[in-house]
Amino acid sequence: MYASIETSDASGGENVRVVDFRSDTISVPTPSMRRAIFEATVGDDVYGEDPTVRKLEERSAALFGKEAALFVPSGTMANLLAMMVHCSRRGTEAIVGENAHGFLYEQGGAAQIAGVLLNTIRNNPDGTFCLNELAKKFRGFDIHEPNTVLVMVENTHNMCGGKVLPLEWLENLTTICREKGAKVHMDGARVFNAAAYMNLPVSRIVRDVDSVCYCLSKGLACPVGSVLLGTKEFIKEAHRLRKALGGGMRQVGFLAAAGLCALDEIVPKLKDDHARTRRVAEAIDQLGSPIFKVDLANLHTNILMVQIISKNIHSSDLAHRLATVCPGEVEAGVADQSGKGIAVKLSARDWSFARIVIYTNITDEDVELAIKKIRYVMKEYEKDL
Repeated sequence: MYASIETSDASGGENVRVVDFRSDTISVPTPSMRRAIFEATVGDDVYGEDPTVRKLEERSAALFGKEAALFVPSGTMANLLAMMVHCSRRGTEAIVGENAHGFLYEQGGAAQIAGVLLNTIRNNPDGTFCLNELAKKFRGFDIHEPNTVLVMVENTHNMCGGKVLPLEWLENLTTICREKGAKVHMDGARVFNAAAYMNLPVSRIVRDVDSVCYCLSKGLACPVGSVLLGTKEFIKEAHRLRKALGGGMRQVGFLAAAGLCALDEIVPKLKDDHARTRRVAEAIDQLGSPIFKVDLANLHTNILMVQIISKNIHSSDLAHRLATVCPGEVEAGVADQSGKGIAVKLSARDWSFARIVIYTNITDEDVELAIKKIRYVMKEYEKDL
């Protein structure tokens, strides 16, 4: 349909300005974070001798109000370790939302590695699930059934558009779990975003759960890592299992130094990411498009879902068009100050929506340029249809 310049890498070439909204995993270390990495004091973490790792773990535990913490390479490993510790007997069961990252995007590690059965429950649009339904799903009262020993929640909820779980709902959920003798683990990859949205300390957000992890390499701009938290006994067992999974690293203080920097520098600015996300959402909403919709009233954090109200347009089509600079765009003013065309990358699969995620490296200028391109393309679709 169009002659075009396609962007195949992050730079986009000399004539293209790329704004990458695919995920906050795209975030990169800030200059001060790079200095902290370079200057870090390190030791052998497998021996427990890396002082910078210990400092990150101790500070994380204090921030989260938990007894202990463990630095791990990834959020996937953190969630797997939580399941392996809480579901220590193979063949036990964990209940998880049907749209949870741990169910959809962690390759079935619960079954593949831990021998844990995942039993799904329908997620509501806000990331919660029906607690009455939850109470009925616990099993193990019959010899034919697996024992349900864990419930997992996600906060903020990735596939529900960065929604923040209500505190009252979390309190009621943990009460049910205690009555049933089950533990609660929170996949808190973006839990600092939840705390920023609610204007509360992160310790309050995670107060009622037995374990939680947070990700350093998403919106916190670190190159690698997540932190798992819980009781001292829980972390002791997770530390042992981390070695079996290949997560025992050596001079990992270089990475932990980035985490400490993120807690000081990036966490206090997360509200800026939320504000920039809202600006993009408002720009789309103001179009009044019959094809592209956003739920402005229920936008919580840095993840924006753009709903596509047309069977003729797939999210992958929209993503390809936004990442393509076509003839006439620059002349129409869809360019930066130096005259470069604009390519916007966003996350799309075979979905009825496209996902935009904003993070600390995205500037106000990036947002304004992206809005130019998004509005131009959406109006173009309306003309074509």
